[in-house]
Amino acid sequence: MDSRVRNGIPVGALPQYLHEQREDVYLLLRHYLSLERSFLLHSDLWDELAQFAASTSPGMEKSPLARIIAVAQEAVLEAPWICLSIRPAIATWEYLRFHVEEVEFEVISVSEFLKFKERQVTRRDPEEDWCLEVDLAPFSREFPKLQETRSIGRGVEFLNRRLSSQLFQDLDGGDQSLLRFLRLHQYRGQQLMLNGGIQTVDELRAALRSAEQRLAREDQSAGWAQVEHYLWDLGFEPGWGRDVARIRDTLHLLSDILEAPEPATLERFLGRIPMIFNLAVISPHGFFGQSNVLGKPDTGGQVVYILDQVRALESEMRQRIWEQGLDIEPKIRILTRLIPEAEGTTCDQHREHVLSTKYTHILRVPFRTEQGEVVPHWVSRFEVWPYLERFTVEAEKELLAELGGRPDLIIGNYSDGNLVATLLAQRLHVTQCNIAHALEKPKHLYSDLFWRENEGEYHFSAQFTADLIGMNAADFIITSTYQEIAGDGESMGQYESYESFTMPGLYRVLNGIDIYDPKFNIVSPGADSEVYFPYTNRDHRLTGLHEEIRELVYGGERADARGSFVDPEKPVLFTLARLDRIKNITGLVEWFGSSPRLRGAANLLVIAGHVDTARSVNWEERAQIEQMHQLMDTHDLDGEVRWLGTHLDKNLAGELYRYIADNGGAFVQPALFEAFGLTVIEAMTSGLPTFATAYGGPLEIIQHGHSGFHINPNHGQQSADIMADFLEQCVAEPGYWTQVSEAAMARVKARYTWELYAERMMTLSRIYGFWKYVTNLERDETRRYLEMFYGLQFRPLARHVGEARAEEE
Repeated sequence: MDSRVRNGIPVGALPQYLHEQREDVYLLLRHYLSLERSFLLHSDLWDELAQFAASTSPGMEKSPLARIIAVAQEAVLEAPWICLSIRPAIATWEYLRFHVEEVEFEVISVSEFLKFKERQVTRRDPEEDWCLEVDLAPFSREFPKLQETRSIGRGVEFLNRRLSSQLFQDLDGGDQSLLRFLRLHQYRGQQLMLNGGIQTVDELRAALRSAEQRLAREDQSAGWAQVEHYLWDLGFEPGWGRDVARIRDTLHLLSDILEAPEPATLERFLGRIPMIFNLAVISPHGFFGQSNVLGKPDTGGQVVYILDQVRALESEMRQRIWEQGLDIEPKIRILTRLIPEAEGTTCDQHREHVLSTKYTHILRVPFRTEQGEVVPHWVSRFEVWPYLERFTVEAEKELLAELGGRPDLIIGNYSDGNLVATLLAQRLHVTQCNIAHALEKPKHLYSDLFWRENEGEYHFSAQFTADLIGMNAADFIITSTYQEIAGDGESMGQYESYESFTMPGLYRVLNGIDIYDPKFNIVSPGADSEVYFPYTNRDHRLTGLHEEIRELVYGGERADARGSFVDPEKPVLFTLARLDRIKNITGLVEWFGSSPRLRGAANLLVIAGHVDTARSVNWEERAQIEQMHQLMDTHDLDGEVRWLGTHLDKNLAGELYRYIADNGGAFVQPALFEAFGLTVIEAMTSGLPTFATAYGGPLEIIQHGHSGFHINPNHGQQSADIMADFLEQCVAEPGYWTQVSEAAMARVKARYTWELYAERMMTLSRIYGFWKYVTNLERDETRRYLEMFYGLQFRPLARHVGEARAEEE
């Protein structure tokens, strides 16, 4: 490799190139400044360079400077300076500063780059105004980190490989950590795994050998009660297995670990330890309920995700506990907000049983003012911050009473739920898992830099601060895709965007989160298999709904609809989402209306939001409703687009997917960005060929051209052509639709099911609980820093949100 290359970019080759091509480089840099913009994105930089090379300097697009521009994420411009943030590889960053008049450059620090960005907003010299710099990197200097980008999101595998040999070598020297961990487990006074009869590793080895000799002579189907007497004498308590065969297998795993520890063996063994009986799932915002909630503000896929999640987790927990020979029923509590003005939902009920479970309930606790009064109405997810600390204190008491003690694992959801999970986990000393679902910061361009302009509406200052605290406090973080963590070679991931950023006048973050941290794990969810299943599964089809569905799809005028299909023989392109800017439903309608090929090949069915702006309480949705009507008028779409402003129950939605598949249709998910893409999974598992955004989770879910198709929401004509190509090929090749449909169903079955999800989640919780106990995964230093950051930074920001709400009311 060229020794002048730094992190994959030719920094060392630049000086000579700048000297030899000084005039052309000067003209290009001067051209960038002439655009009179403070910020240029990657596409702006490259497009301008390409045009300049074509007209002025042929060959420049292959130069060392072009190689740098090709991986530049953004430029910050203020004559005579241009600063570039360079991302030559995933989670690898460099910062360069060019002096345009002198045609020279230098490598600068992230702090210098962020200060230069701030100057473009504040128009002040950052050196004159002291600003807090947040740098969490020093706290993890000695902590094991991943090295390869391909390993990101596989944290538990790394920990097992890195720590297992080290730990058990120490055990041979007399360390008692494993023994203490195995003796730690009990349930309501019943000791599990080991008793005080085993005090050393040598005694454990001897007990394992004796147990194996005795158990080998027993009936392998005999239960624990038939062998309990002598196993107890050897030092063993219940929890090793329901029958002799299972007990022997679990004991063998432990013997193998002590003999020659291997990561896979360690994972299997820890996965069997009975240590997760009670589980708390935190999701405070929105309307959290089982009916009549979808489509209400801040209420969508996250609610579906959590309800499906807890059903799968309860089933997995019960199965594992039973296999280990224990007759204990697990408890799961979804902790959310009680809303007295429930708007026809059950959100005013303190406690609600989750359907299709035995021991899982929704537990609702109200938001309270500083005076202790219950807040009766819905509160936007952007304005919940002043209530969360009081919510946590009250929720802790409720939770302990419900579960009869501490939960064994706390799972936070979204930014507010992750913050509450952090506070609860610290108070109760419990393992914490965070799930972001979607981080707001990467959704909104420069939302950090222009936080003051957004503060009145979004309160990003409090949210991003809560995100930093929750991310760094969590014992492990679950994401649905690799993209969510690290993006790809061209664009950064959601979590990566928190590595460094600045909110001028508040604080700048030099090292906020390290995506090479082994706390990150990819565990993809699925769709409810009782509701979303292949259209070919005729025995389970809900044919009684077909008349209602036919009216929905092909019917005429109704109060909650606009448009009807003039030619019902054409296949249907179907989309289903919230009606907000990020979901890009209006973008899809624009593509459809502008494409004669697509309009000729299919009808478009849109189920999103409301058709009447008066029925919406959300300002962003109202804007999208108005834009939808404008597009329908502009392109004269009332005979080819049917827009329904209705909310379907899940059984009706599941059968609708299959009904569209019966008639050779397809599903479209056109979002500007999608963290995962639950509707993509639902459509694919139903057998619908699916077109979905290339930004976010669907990029991993779909294998382009095989199990579906990627579409670029920024290139509508190209996306429309991809859909038209597919539809035309289906006409030319009658088996093509079936080929893509079958590949979609196979893809989901192999990788995206709740059974796979629950199995992995339960294994991860045990492994992280183990490493947290026997090592410094507790990260006490980080925790104390975060407590200070919470008290000095987050609390005042949250208080400000509350004061702003009070003024509005």
